Amino acid sequence: MESFKVLVLCSLLFHFIPSFNSIDTIAPGQSIKDDKTLVSAGETFEAGFFNFGDPNSQYLGIWYKDISPRTFVWIANRDTPVGNSSGVLNVTDVGNLVILNGKGVIVWSSNTSTTAKKPIVQLLESGNLIVREESNTENFLWQSFDLPGDTLLPGMKIRSSMLSGKHTSMTSWRDIQDPGTGAYSYYIDTHGYPQVVITKGGALLYRGGSWNGNILSGIASETLYKNFNFSFVITDKEVSYGYELLNKSIVSRYMITLNGQIERFILTDQTKSWQLFLAGPADRCDNYNICGANTTCDVNNTPICECLQGFIPKSKEQWDSGQWSDGCVRRVGLGCDNSDGFLKYQGMKLPNTSTSWYDRSMNLEECEKFCLKNCSCIAYANLDVRDGGSGCLLWFNNIVDMRKLTSGGQDLYIRVPASELGHNKGLNKKKLVGILVGCTMFIVLMIIVTVVILRRKKSEKPEKNQIGSLKNHTDNTRKEEIDIPIFDLSTMANATSNFSTSNKLGEGGFGPVYKGTLTNGQDIAVKRLSINSGQGPKEFINEVKLIANLQHRNLVKLLGCCIQDDERILIYEFLTNRSLDYFIFDQAKKNLLLWAQRFQIICGIARGLLYLHEDSRLRIIHRDLKTSNILLDENMNPKISDFGLARTFGGDEGEGKTKRIVGTYGYISPEYAARGNFSVKSDVFSFGVIVLEIVSGKKNREYYDHHDLDLLGHAWRVWCEERPLELIDESLGESIAAAEVDVLRCIHIGLLCVQERPEYRPDMSAVVLMLNGEKSLPTPKEPAFYPHQFGSSSGNSKPHSTNEISMSLLDAR
Repeated sequence: MESFKVLVLCSLLFHFIPSFNSIDTIAPGQSIKDDKTLVSAGETFEAGFFNFGDPNSQYLGIWYKDISPRTFVWIANRDTPVGNSSGVLNVTDVGNLVILNGKGVIVWSSNTSTTAKKPIVQLLESGNLIVREESNTENFLWQSFDLPGDTLLPGMKIRSSMLSGKHTSMTSWRDIQDPGTGAYSYYIDTHGYPQVVITKGGALLYRGGSWNGNILSGIASETLYKNFNFSFVITDKEVSYGYELLNKSIVSRYMITLNGQIERFILTDQTKSWQLFLAGPADRCDNYNICGANTTCDVNNTPICECLQGFIPKSKEQWDSGQWSDGCVRRVGLGCDNSDGFLKYQGMKLPNTSTSWYDRSMNLEECEKFCLKNCSCIAYANLDVRDGGSGCLLWFNNIVDMRKLTSGGQDLYIRVPASELGHNKGLNKKKLVGILVGCTMFIVLMIIVTVVILRRKKSEKPEKNQIGSLKNHTDNTRKEEIDIPIFDLSTMANATSNFSTSNKLGEGGFGPVYKGTLTNGQDIAVKRLSINSGQGPKEFINEVKLIANLQHRNLVKLLGCCIQDDERILIYEFLTNRSLDYFIFDQAKKNLLLWAQRFQIICGIARGLLYLHEDSRLRIIHRDLKTSNILLDENMNPKISDFGLARTFGGDEGEGKTKRIVGTYGYISPEYAARGNFSVKSDVFSFGVIVLEIVSGKKNREYYDHHDLDLLGHAWRVWCEERPLELIDESLGESIAAAEVDVLRCIHIGLLCVQERPEYRPDMSAVVLMLNGEKSLPTPKEPAFYPHQFGSSSGNSKPHSTNEISMSLLDAR
């Protein structure tokens, strides 16, 4: 009986003695192996070695301690299993965590960069395995939270570098019993405005969306941020995304599955089993870009895909058959001015932000105005929806992967031409009557205003002979039929303070240009033919004839002229921001031209040239296109000017030849400089030079590197060496971060335009499509004037003249 009592007592004592197979920390000289484990202080998590039934493939992992079946949240050596059952986890004297096989060979290491005096390894109650100094509980030398596997726990973050693009990610397992790195990744894409994405082998499959201040814009569940505290932090160096639990009693995990599905689980108290709380992609509309460009997806509609208002299917036959990948295109082109407007879409998952641009300081009204200034800007939205909204997010050219959410979402404003603004859906009878009444009142008001203005103008008629008509005006030996206002010389002298040097804006091949102000207060630009100019009455009449009959938003507007005695004067609209070269070649002023504005200028010049070459009544070749002949209005919209050297062709004509070579060094095409052959491709060459100058902020004719290459040669060299970003103007700074694709496309287009042979250069219609991303870009060939075309460089080449004036060059005999 006594021995039985002793046995019972020993049994009870044994029951209360803690198991020494589970420990709290390990230090150098200690290890985890066999069935020994680390357990967190509250016994929520456990870490140790395990296998999936094959003792020759051992892993060190972390799992929930008392949940069955075992749920793994992190695996150290997921891609390098220990090849036998004798894996050992040690910490070195300097704090490096290592896994050894039975032969003492390291199969995995934490590669801790910081050394420690007395390092210990500890499993925290959060599930974070850390290395720290024994005396310091706050400073972690290494932590498993920095290396996510397929699971994101509360407090863990995924991170991406804003500088290099390198990132940590959740990555799927290969198989249910193979935790090796699988095909699917969940991470933050830092192109444009950062957004969370799922990719497979680099291909984008799903977007969680960009951060809107509360949650990722692609997530419909509003209950998420009522139960979780999400964080999305963007700094100059990195962006991170994670979450914390608002209710600490909840046990939750977030993971990416074998097939690329994102799933969030909550542990139920009653059954101690995992309940699926949220999954994504949730439906067909979550599949990336299922409907193509410029569309919305709505699972509650049949069919689910619909073109944005003002857009039509690019391929109606395919669209009607349920093949939507080609997306939609505009029914009517944008006006690219203040006549365009925006349609509001509510409750939307914002489009792909990888080519977007953002600014934290702008409000929504400023965002709209900024978008209107750039013809490529197609949509805008608030960056942050909290407290009424703040910040500005812009999209360019085409938008993709937008959907209607069942709940949540945010407002998105889509740009449309004025003709589409009246096509709002759901226009009921009451609204229609209201609009008609409003229109009637507006018409009446406009009639009254017009009468008042006409009466005012009648009382302000110019004095006799101050203004007349150039129609039937005799200019020395020839008679010209041009219907345009002609101003008196005294009017021009008064407007410019007698052509005062203080009013002088600059000087070109034609002569000096002055700012003037008419008696009615209108500002004008006065271009006065110089006595020493290489141009004369012929060029003067040529410019008047051409520009008087041209009407396009990207061409300067001629208001009139003055012909009196020996004076030949042209009067233009005054453009407040002067010429393009005034900005891009000045070290201080170039900082004012961000990439969005430079891209807007490139696109505007292209549209103006397209009009001259193909859309005007006569085909016009400018022949002196250069940065100083691109003027900028108050919104930095470009306008092509100076048509004194232009030539016109009728019908299908498109080429000419001359013995008198005119133009400006650095912009003249090779076939024109050498043989006098000119065509629309001559202007294309000049356009290509301008594009590369805008991108680089350097003048073609003044740029010479150590290889004696001009700007074109340098651009070609860095392109061939796959270093095109080195061409970009340093003053652009971070303004190109959101539009790197556009910058590279412009460099590519610039090189296509400056190819040596004119037949290789694209025409301007193709260039416009390329700039809009609607046409593929062929591989460029060597640019004109590349050194080897004239023999090897001796190192003694001299730069061309830097004179801004248009020159007349003579053919060699």
